[in-house]
Amino acid sequence: MASETCTLQPIASESDFNSQIASLPAQCLAVIYFHAPWAEPCKQMSTILSTLASTYPAASPPRTVFLSLDAEEVSEVSETYDVTQVPLVVLQKDGKVVESITGTDAGKVRSAVETHAGKAKSGEKLPPQQKVTKAAPSENAEPLQNGGANGLAKYAPGAEDPKTAPQYSSGETNGESKEELNTRLAELVKAAPVMLFMKGTPSAPQCGFSRQTVSLLREKGVRYGFFNILADDEVRQGLKEFSEWPTFPQVYVGGELVGGLDILKEEFENDDEFLKDYMVSSQRNTGGPAAPEAQAAAA
Repeated sequence: MASETCTLQPIASESDFNSQIASLPAQCLAVIYFHAPWAEPCKQMSTILSTLASTYPAASPPRTVFLSLDAEEVSEVSETYDVTQVPLVVLQKDGKVVESITGTDAGKVRSAVETHAGKAKSGEKLPPQQKVTKAAPSENAEPLQNGGANGLAKYAPGAEDPKTAPQYSSGETNGESKEELNTRLAELVKAAPVMLFMKGTPSAPQCGFSRQTVSLLREKGVRYGFFNILADDEVRQGLKEFSEWPTFPQVYVGGELVGGLDILKEEFENDDEFLKDYMVSSQRNTGGPAAPEAQAAAA
């Protein structure tokens, strides 16, 4: 009877990830794979890691585990590991990162795993390296600063905050043509002078990057409009193509894309006057969702 082998296990939430990692013995190697569904190179890496996992026995207690995380959906974990591009494979033992590998070089991944976990059984051939020269964009991740996401998330507007963008649900837009959707997106990005497309709302952000963006705008005293992309999947998917920017949050000024959290931070660091025209005062921590009268009229 053939012995069981490891598999590439999908991790759906931060709590699932934390419980998995906490249950591992100190000598177990955790192969932590960050990917994104929109990044073409991740398809190759998923095949590579699934094949590689099958060459290692599923022991008890485990000696090697392979974990797969959507960097966009489990963004708090992505922040912790400073995920700046995908695919990214992180090797961890006893709570410490021992090596990180980017790109789709199967030989490099296998060599790194064998270095820290020992050689797998022979006979399994991994897929060849994919010809990819440009790294996929990240979910606007960068090393945590100012105490991390929890330290930044001090701004929580109440339910009385005005809704500053037209409200849609995916049910209301079924059957919308691409041209109609692009027309609507062109109106949405100009719904306020500074427009934030985020996961959740300023009072209840649903990912770490959205939470940090809200906190940064608050800290800088910037008034902005917002749109919850989780309430409308057509906007969520359509805006990626419309803006040629595949991740969220996205910040627009005057209808023009600025970028995500990392770009926003760079702009503030490089230019003291950045978004000064949209600041409610020179005092810090005074920004927030704009009042309806402060919005630009929808086109």
